[in-house]
Amino acid sequence: MSERSVTAVALTADAFRPFGDVIAPLGDADMMINDGRCERFHDLARLTFDGGEAGISLFRTDAISLPFTMDLMERHPLGSQAFIPMSAQPFLVVVAPDDAGRPGTPHAFITNAGQGVNYLNNIWHAPLLALEDGAVFAVVDLIGGGGNLEEFRLATPVTVLADV
Repeated sequence: MSERSVTAVALTADAFRPFGDVIAPLGDADMMINDGRCERFHDLARLTFDGGEAGISLFRTDAISLPFTMDLMERHPLGSQAFIPMSAQPFLVVVAPDDAGRPGTPHAFITNAGQGVNYLNNIWHAPLLALEDGAVFAVVDLIGGGGNLEEFRLATPVTVLADV
């Protein structure tokens, strides 16, 4: 089996927009609340669910290290899926557009501390890839509503290199 590679770059809202949303308190807040003590960054993710309800789960995961070779991607056809780190640890995000029902060319990003991501419906992505052991994430996704997980084994594994 041959191998291909992709270089992970810093996650930015503009670069990630075709795949989903960056969840981070960047720029000026939309409003001040709680007697002026709290900045509200309002509606940061395009959450969509086809049947079922949104749920919040916690994931705790083991770390991977870079370079990292992967051969599994997944997508969620019935609902978006958001990963919000519960600590200021960066993590690896690998996404790919759909190419006739299979992952297309992969793109890789390394989050900055405090950034989360929201994958849009049908966006192929790697399973959760923490860069530190025991990382905990709040995950917002569809609970119930049928088959919201499709997995795809890549015939040619992808090695993710770091550029940041």
